[in-house]
Amino acid sequence: MISFREIINREEKVSIIGLGYVGISLAVSFAQKVDVIGFDIDVNKINNYKNGIGLTKEFDDDVLRNTTVFFTSDENKLRDAKFHIIAVPTPIYPNKLPNLQYVIEASKTLGRNLSKDSIVVYESTVYPGVTQEICVPILEKESGLKCGSDFKVGYSPERINPGDHIHKLENIVKIVSGMDSETLDIIDKVYNLIIKAGTYRVENIRIAEAAKVIENTQRDINIALINEICIILHKLDIDTKSVLEAISTKWNSLNFTPGLVGGHCIGVDTYFLTYIAKELGYSPNLILSGRKVNDYMSQYVVENTIEKLMESNKSIKGANVAILGFSFKENCSDIRNTKVMDIINELKKYNINVKVVDPIVNPDEVINKYGIKLSNEKEICNVDAIIFAVAHEDFSKYSLNNIKSMYNPDKKPIIIDIKGIFDKNQAELLGYNYWRL
Repeated sequence: MISFREIINREEKVSIIGLGYVGISLAVSFAQKVDVIGFDIDVNKINNYKNGIGLTKEFDDDVLRNTTVFFTSDENKLRDAKFHIIAVPTPIYPNKLPNLQYVIEASKTLGRNLSKDSIVVYESTVYPGVTQEICVPILEKESGLKCGSDFKVGYSPERINPGDHIHKLENIVKIVSGMDSETLDIIDKVYNLIIKAGTYRVENIRIAEAAKVIENTQRDINIALINEICIILHKLDIDTKSVLEAISTKWNSLNFTPGLVGGHCIGVDTYFLTYIAKELGYSPNLILSGRKVNDYMSQYVVENTIEKLMESNKSIKGANVAILGFSFKENCSDIRNTKVMDIINELKKYNINVKVVDPIVNPDEVINKYGIKLSNEKEICNVDAIIFAVAHEDFSKYSLNNIKSMYNPDKKPIIIDIKGIFDKNQAELLGYNYWRL
């Protein structure tokens, strides 16, 4: 079996399969310590990385230009490595069932090029059992090798937080697991090359797989609780943010706020857990109820936008609404599973004209994935309402006074401030019809 000594002495290479938010960060970090092959089937992505053009904004382009990662879309190059990390997406289908196609195809690709004595580590989010029950048989079939005697496997769930420049890859404790103690020891040592916060060993792969989906399910349920409380407080005509600020004065208060729950983790991972639970004959009612609440929040925002338009005596059909922010979270260019798209679709059901501004996402990616052409802020004029959907730092330059020029001057301006960027009392003093979660 490949040894840690061979990796650190650059006698053997590390490959990263899948160069999205997780993979590119791993590749660049590992390349500072060992020889790295960065593989992705997207030729355009590979060419961009070769030319020092970043796609995730997780680090400066200078970092890419200076990295020693060998970027390639040629799967045969994977044969030059013996320590492989698979970091491809695992989304869900429209019917909310887990979509394992990317991880299956990545396993097939690696299997065709897997060398004897290799270690394969999966980082993709899966439900417990996927690594050994689905991925290993694929690796064996494609390679003709036997897991355990010819190659080993492990699992280390990704914990990267896109857009967070404090909790970065190296600053987040890394859960590591392996199929046996020898494999775990090597995997642990390899990750400790780049993880300053250290690693946390768990006794088997299924525990590591479960930890990933459960830590995000926990957040999903807590946010759902606050979202549901928010709905109740609105019916009582009580401001949610004021209540949460009061609650936070107690030492054991949980710091959760209402909002849209999208993205590639929290809005998705819950369905991996509920899927396997149902397969085992148990209906996870609490988890599914929380997911239902969070999935409803985009519709709830639109319902209140319509109500504000009616209060201001504005025609619903043909109304002009601007949405500021498109990514799934603040200060992040990631648009996967963004719930802002749900808001847009709901508004269009009312024949409302929508313009979207987001200065940090890739406009080509938005139009290719969602068919939405982004506008710039200069195009926002004569609108009836503005929805501040994402709390990007770029929007901190706006003041309640200077955004008035964006509105139709003949009607009372409406602000739908999902994340509470502005001061409610000041907005109302300035004549805005203001609403926030």
